[in-house]
Amino acid sequence: MNQVHSKASLAIVFLTVFIDLLGFGMVLPLLPAYAAQFTVDEAGWTIGLLMSSFSAMQFLFAPVWGRISDRIGRRPVLMIGLAGSVVFYTVFGIAAMQRSLWLLFVSRIGAGISGATISTAQAYIADATGLEGRTRGMALIGAAFGLGFTFGPLIGAAALFASEDHGASPWPGYAAAALSAVAFVLAAVKLPESLRPDSASAAHHLVDVRAFGEALKTPSILLLLVTSFVSVMSFANFESTLSLLLKDTKNGFGFSYEQVLLAFAYVGLVLTFAQGFLVRRLAKRLPESVLATTGACVSIAGFLTLAWSVSSASFAWLMVGLFVEVTGFSFMTPSIQSLISRRSDPNRQGGILGVGQSASAMARIVGPVVGIRLFYVGATLPFLMAAGLMAGALVLVGVAVRRGKDYGAA
Repeated sequence: MNQVHSKASLAIVFLTVFIDLLGFGMVLPLLPAYAAQFTVDEAGWTIGLLMSSFSAMQFLFAPVWGRISDRIGRRPVLMIGLAGSVVFYTVFGIAAMQRSLWLLFVSRIGAGISGATISTAQAYIADATGLEGRTRGMALIGAAFGLGFTFGPLIGAAALFASEDHGASPWPGYAAAALSAVAFVLAAVKLPESLRPDSASAAHHLVDVRAFGEALKTPSILLLLVTSFVSVMSFANFESTLSLLLKDTKNGFGFSYEQVLLAFAYVGLVLTFAQGFLVRRLAKRLPESVLATTGACVSIAGFLTLAWSVSSASFAWLMVGLFVEVTGFSFMTPSIQSLISRRSDPNRQGGILGVGQSASAMARIVGPVVGIRLFYVGATLPFLMAAGLMAGALVLVGVAVRRGKDYGAA
């Protein structure tokens, strides 16, 4: 794939991922509110399971989609994922109309299976970029997430507030389905295949435990996967407790729902700026190892600043802490993914990146459970624990960099 086609392909992948994630961002904030209207859940277990089911499905299916894409190509797998998003966002709208909790579970589980194709998007970027541009390419996924989580929640909340009952409106689900349909058409018309004919995977089974074996036996890949798990768990811990902190009037800041949405939009803007601007420019000058270690240090500072903002009840320090933390994490994610990709066999990197995505999904299952429990013990504890986890990630990435080399390097 020549340079011009590579840039055009990356732009199309970015647009399709962004449009799909915009719909995801519209639906995600509504799930707890809808579920609370559809069922009596005094302990919160049912709503907790609903919220974790998406990541659970990503954990199970990301390696499957990765290995399928190694066999049949990236483009058809991405299109299957987009088509699934259309279907299950529509189911979400139907669930809202019927006030059906079990349909919410169907929509969430199905969206998790469809959304697990994000590892295939990462593999597409790896196919379309050289080693020197790998980190900048991976940062496009982060930028798409940032934009989707900036505008998606605001659009979804606006649709919710515009409904007559200010509750379970089906229109955010239908609008999200329409956006995914647009992304599907864009991929069908404009997206070329990135998998080279000589890169056909040697895999013979769709679900193969050897994908995990191949990932773990590669020098330093295991350490990088653990680093990814720890860093994502720390961020998921922060992300899941942030809204509780903002809304809590006793130990938090007592924000209104509108102010909480604005705070999450701020986080999305910082994420977009950091990965779409800072990382892509610094990646031209700095290796992934430097970006990852810098990101870990900045994240630690961000978590400690957030803990201080809680102790001092300072809105100004809260804004500073959010900016610092999200920026640090934005450096970590694409750098670790790029290192994993560089050290993987190109014929198997779809499967290996899928394993990495599963590790991230597992971290997003565990992180909220631990973080929310700690929050009810003490409002600063989730951020202190996250700082400790990121310190561990800093050590791990340092060891991984010293022990591994790019695939094929002597």
